[in-house]
Amino acid sequence: MTVSIQQEIWKEKAASARRLRVEDERPRMVVGVTSAQTCLVLAGRLKALREAGFAVTLVASPGEWLRERAAAEGVAVAPIAMRRQMAPMMDLWSLMRLIVLLVRLRPMITDFSTPKAGLLGNVAAWVLGVPRRVYTLRGLKLESSRGWKRKVLLWSERLAARLAHVVLCNSESLRREALRHGIAPERKLRLLGHGSSNGVDVARFAPTAQVGGNAVRLRLGIGESERVVGFVGRLTRDKGIPELMQAYDEVLGRYPDCWLLLVGWFDEAEDALDLEWQARIAQHPRICCTGYVHDVAEYYRAMDLLVLPTHREGFPNAVLEASACGLPVITTESTGARDAVVAEVTGLLVPPGYPEALTEAMLRLLGDAALRKAMGAAGRRWVVERFSQERVLGLAVEFYRGMVEGLGTRD
Repeated sequence: MTVSIQQEIWKEKAASARRLRVEDERPRMVVGVTSAQTCLVLAGRLKALREAGFAVTLVASPGEWLRERAAAEGVAVAPIAMRRQMAPMMDLWSLMRLIVLLVRLRPMITDFSTPKAGLLGNVAAWVLGVPRRVYTLRGLKLESSRGWKRKVLLWSERLAARLAHVVLCNSESLRREALRHGIAPERKLRLLGHGSSNGVDVARFAPTAQVGGNAVRLRLGIGESERVVGFVGRLTRDKGIPELMQAYDEVLGRYPDCWLLLVGWFDEAEDALDLEWQARIAQHPRICCTGYVHDVAEYYRAMDLLVLPTHREGFPNAVLEASACGLPVITTESTGARDAVVAEVTGLLVPPGYPEALTEAMLRLLGDAALRKAMGAAGRRWVVERFSQERVLGLAVEFYRGMVEGLGTRD
């Protein structure tokens, strides 16, 4: 028995050694974002890269979202604290830790995104001469900033892009804005397919009839015949929550049975909602605020339409998910958001920051069930055709494989 156990131990050690050798032969890749919560936008992407043969390490500030995402995707994790706001001493410490990490891992590719991680990560990768450096633009924070902060953000974006070989843009309008702001020359700016970080699991996000009524409506005490306007995402100023609240008050005058379903959380970012807005949401008798929800598909099916009155985006996942679920969508003409809707076909576009226009669009859809149904069906077809997860992630894997093979753009 002892000999048998010893043999099994030797076999396991040999198998482990073989696995390590295989791992060492895989092209190493470091993917980094600033905040742990931003790891949510990487769902599916990291797993696809791992399954395509990359040894992926995820870098972000420590937090539950970082651990959960790394575990779900099956990739290594390296928690490094980074501040969203400007913090010179903390930033220097974060930069040194990133350099130490890259020295240890010796990656073939780095892909950093979000302003702070994008800047620090690309500086570290450039200093060490990482062979392939990607800066992924998921939006331009400078669009909602003013004064010296805007200038600092613009300088930061330009430097991060300058140190990268490729600037990967999340949408066509974001690519055009990056070019207009002089963030990078056109030869560096890339868009994969029609955009989006991960695409949509069109089977999971699909319209389905539920026996006995929608479970979310039943749980929240919302009647099946009552109208529901939905929102999914961070509850912040830049997401247009103040305008949504103002428009919703006007809608209640016409449709007093209408509910506002906010599927999201109060983010403590620079664009955090004032405490007065937070209290108003919490105390409103016809607003349901869920906090963070792990699986939002069922919540989309409880809505009659989705509203995203955002001021800036890269490419909003919520709009694609809602369309896949057969919902009409109202969003704004801001960067990134306007790419996610075919105006007057899959939804409506309004100017950002104008609650009056938002009210008009909401009333139009709430009062026309046939139009809601037609737009929802068109949206579902559009997402299936252009933004299925298989298509979007397939393009991403192809892009990174091309980088490994030397096909990526270089200075």
